[in-house]
Amino acid sequence: MRRFSILIAAALALHAAPVVHAQDATNWPTRPITLVVPFPPGGTTDLLARLVARDAATRLGQSIVVENRPGAGGGIGAAAVARAKPDGYTLLMGTVGTQASNQFLYAQIPYDANRDFAPVTLVANSPNVLLVNAKAGAASVAQLIEQARRQPGSLNFASTSLGGSPHLSGELFNRLAKVDIRHVPYKGSAPAMTDLIGGQVQLMFDNLPSAMGQIKAGAVRALAVTTAQRVPMLPDVPTVAESGLPGYEVNSWFGLLAPAGTPAPVIARIRQAVADGMQDAALRGQVEALGAIPEGNTPQEYAAIIRADTDKWRQVIRDAGIQPQ
Repeated sequence: MRRFSILIAAALALHAAPVVHAQDATNWPTRPITLVVPFPPGGTTDLLARLVARDAATRLGQSIVVENRPGAGGGIGAAAVARAKPDGYTLLMGTVGTQASNQFLYAQIPYDANRDFAPVTLVANSPNVLLVNAKAGAASVAQLIEQARRQPGSLNFASTSLGGSPHLSGELFNRLAKVDIRHVPYKGSAPAMTDLIGGQVQLMFDNLPSAMGQIKAGAVRALAVTTAQRVPMLPDVPTVAESGLPGYEVNSWFGLLAPAGTPAPVIARIRQAVADGMQDAALRGQVEALGAIPEGNTPQEYAAIIRADTDKWRQVIRDAGIQPQ
């Protein structure tokens, strides 16, 4: 925990900048914007952030610099943005973990997910996908559950972080299937995928966009997607619910947030730039090619999603008996 606190403290040294007041918002932005990605490069959060940053920068007339600040399940990057000046020049690409579940998984988090951020817009929604090694894994969810019940505690599932939606996907799977598959958190999708392919872990829950390349290459097998409906990107892959666990559903989302107190007109400009981009055929195609569904809703709609998932995952985490670290 001391190391966690030190890492968080080190992450809070963002450059100071004058606060933009509401009456000055028409002149914003006058300098580059920093978009903090609280996970390593190469994962879904990073890939989507870079697509959005490139498009929104053109619409806003200023460059948007993507800055990766991984660690503590996204907590280091989120904490840095929470403490930044509320002037619109520092944004967060938030996830279910940073905004909903981390508060129930870590004993000490130096930010309040509800109080310290102003939701801007939901960027994209994405299914998670249950993966196994293409050569050594089970051929179906039913086979996986049967193996897990026959050999309790013998299987491990990888995820991109503690508390992220892939981790929670596994915990909900354990709960509904009544199995004990042990969680192994990684610092991002890439190292977890490497160990799945290498056989160090037996299965993995991952965001579909970051897994699509390995699925297409045949290195891993997709057993099921976590959404309520099948997804167009993998039409032959069933949902977990239709594979024998009715009621199972997990949506992984990615959205922009600003520090609390950021002027509403600035938030409106950012949101409009993203929403306009998500209506552009070229950007929509790039987001969909990653396996994600473009969004661009209002700050109020995004806030409602965060509240609903906070309630949902609070209960799942309690039922799983997960103790804060």
